[in-house]
Amino acid sequence: MCRPEGPRWRWGRGAPGPTLLLSLLASAAPLGLLGEETRQVSLEVIPDWQGPPQNLLHIRAVGANSTLHYVWSSTGPPAALLVATDTPRSTLAVNWSRLLSPEPDGGLTVLPTDSVRFSSAIVFTRLFEFDDTNTSEASAKPPGKPYPPYSLAEFSWDNITDSLDPATLSATFRGHPIRDPTGAFANGSLAFRVQAFPGSGRPAQAPRLLHSADTCQLEVSLVGAAPRGNRSLFGLELVTLGRGPDCPSMREQSSIDDEYTPAVFQLDQLLWGSPPSGFMQWRPVAFSQRQRGRDSALPCQASPLRPTSEYPLPQSPIVRAFFGSQTNFCAFNLTFGTSTGPGYWDERYLSWSMLLGVGPPPMDSLSPLILGIMAVALGAPGLMLLAGGLFLLLGHKQCSEYQPIN
Repeated sequence: MCRPEGPRWRWGRGAPGPTLLLSLLASAAPLGLLGEETRQVSLEVIPDWQGPPQNLLHIRAVGANSTLHYVWSSTGPPAALLVATDTPRSTLAVNWSRLLSPEPDGGLTVLPTDSVRFSSAIVFTRLFEFDDTNTSEASAKPPGKPYPPYSLAEFSWDNITDSLDPATLSATFRGHPIRDPTGAFANGSLAFRVQAFPGSGRPAQAPRLLHSADTCQLEVSLVGAAPRGNRSLFGLELVTLGRGPDCPSMREQSSIDDEYTPAVFQLDQLLWGSPPSGFMQWRPVAFSQRQRGRDSALPCQASPLRPTSEYPLPQSPIVRAFFGSQTNFCAFNLTFGTSTGPGYWDERYLSWSMLLGVGPPPMDSLSPLILGIMAVALGAPGLMLLAGGLFLLLGHKQCSEYQPIN
């Protein structure tokens, strides 16, 4: 179980030659396995030297005392592994012959194996479409007449090496159905854009999720595909690993601050472990236009997590290769939009973003704008009371009209 010999495709930030390593150097703070302030991040496409190109993207984020490994693949349904180790020297090993076999167990390992402190996975299995023309209530379950879903395991994906971006430490999986009898995807595609970060910050575009060096962002976009209804709604099915007999927990976090995502006051979180060892985090909003303004915001509704033992799932080779024949999976659905208001039909565009990471999710603190508003709102009455008190204490005394009798 070792990776094939020979050079890998790499691109380096400012590096000469046809390398394919995206590397950004940053000093790492010695804060332990979780909470590294900065990391040295690299992206590499791991090739199968004995066969056709395989879309296997490895993101390695090295801190002072730990390493995060994100492994993204479109072999089978699009899927991501998240592995955290307690050493800055851990590596990913790939056995291609085993990974692509009917029994891929052991085809992916992180070495040394005893350094692994956390691991989980997310698999995107199906793209849903609903005809919501006759549905008046946003809370209707299901949101409309369902069309046959698109199985993402039956998509053809572009070569990911063509989309690697050294400037943004990102890469994009872009695909369409292998069989498309209606021609719905003749001019359309489904894309998964993955981006890593060496430190904390926010993207320039909404929903502007607060990221850290312990996170990786995924942006899912449906562009140009012809809907099968006049006002079709779309959704995604996501599958993750259960911890023991139970599913991970789902939690909502509310805030009064909507400066970064106007009119959205909530964060949704999928948490592995308690306290969380890993998480998936998103704002319950998608966008129907590339500008991603408030007028194109769509509500994003998440269903409760459910065990998947009742129906078969398409197998993800990388998940099976790393975790073995584990069958404790849990699934939930995300549905974007309602029949009223903006929708995919506006510009045949839909975008939704989420974060994947280790440790506690990044917490939004009150922004300087909100703090300023609160200071003015709470401070002005206090200043008025203070000024009134000073006036009473220091103001001129009125003379009495009473004249004493001698």
